Amino acid sequence: MEAEPGQAAAAALWLRMNDDLVELILSYLPLRSAVAAGAVCRQWRRIVSDPGFAMRAASSRRRPPWFFLYGQNNVVLRKNQAFGFDPDAGEWIALPPSPSALHVECFAGAGGFFFATISATRFCYAPLLRGPWRETSPMFFSRYNPLVGVFSSPGGRRRFIVVGGARFIGGLVNIEDPLAVEIYDPASDSWELCAPLPLEFQPGNSSQWLSAALLAGRFFYVFGIYSCSIAAFDLSRRTWSAVQTLRPPGLLFSFLLACRDRLFLAGLCNTPEGPPCFSLWAVDHRNMDYAEIGAMPSDLLSCLFDTDDDDNKFASLKCVGLDGLVYVFNEDHHKAYPACVCEITDASPAGLSATSSPQNLRCTWRKVPPLPSPVNRFHKVIAFCSPVPLNSVLGTGLDN
Repeated sequence: MEAEPGQAAAAALWLRMNDDLVELILSYLPLRSAVAAGAVCRQWRRIVSDPGFAMRAASSRRRPPWFFLYGQNNVVLRKNQAFGFDPDAGEWIALPPSPSALHVECFAGAGGFFFATISATRFCYAPLLRGPWRETSPMFFSRYNPLVGVFSSPGGRRRFIVVGGARFIGGLVNIEDPLAVEIYDPASDSWELCAPLPLEFQPGNSSQWLSAALLAGRFFYVFGIYSCSIAAFDLSRRTWSAVQTLRPPGLLFSFLLACRDRLFLAGLCNTPEGPPCFSLWAVDHRNMDYAEIGAMPSDLLSCLFDTDDDDNKFASLKCVGLDGLVYVFNEDHHKAYPACVCEITDASPAGLSATSSPQNLRCTWRKVPPLPSPVNRFHKVIAFCSPVPLNSVLGTGLDN
């Protein structure tokens, strides 16, 4: 069958384009579309498979981080599910749920990697959306549900920081140091034991009670979701700052986020009149001053629930965010884990940065599409935001 005249003209136009122009066009595609483009023709496959394509694409366009949701069923392991939301494409994709058939005690992600613990000290990691899973040498301390972060050393090599996460017998007896901090070097497969979390975080030392934010690749902040205690770990000096309290008036619980070079706080607040609201604050990391920049519209907040008379319904709200995107979701199953997202932008010419004035920050809220069916019922839901490096998906970059 001969091509239609319009199709033939379009094909001829593409053939006349040089590789640089085609590469520029392909770099603006959503991540999965850029990968699929490599199967269109020989020219596109050559461009996409070039080791330098991902680096040049990253310099021409900053891709927004993905939102990941992992559900665990403690009774039937095959009902575990994992999903990733690509904000570029506005769609979810289903992911393999775990690194093996074994029970996964912890599942997390950050900095372009999935992380999992499958036994007391067995720690595994894999590049997002692409294997293989790798098992590390044993950790100093066994961990159940720690905070995990990814940062770069002065030489540019990536390191993983693992913070807190006590192990208990029968949920009652602490058998390990719950405040331990360890840093892993993938290149040497070795762990470094660091200064532990401050004692103020002893009552709740796992990611169930704490949130974390990596700021400018230099400081790893730990924040108490209910206690509002905050401290920063200096990744160069391996020391902790003094513990402070960050609690806006009326705050019930909140989550600390790092969006580019700024700290933000997102949480539920009591209001003088009416129901609680979910608000966002810009935080100055130098002195912990804060300023409210917006709140979720009440009709959007109500969409995350199916009842108005349950006083405890808001306890199922969770929040994660990165790079100007803040996701709020309900970890209850009744609506298949609904979520919404807020995009934080700066109206000034400089864009969102550490020096952005709170008065110039704008919040734009919208619903996230439903998870792809079927969605199982989970006993535990883990969510995180992370960039997905194009070279990781294409397999053209180094994993370590």
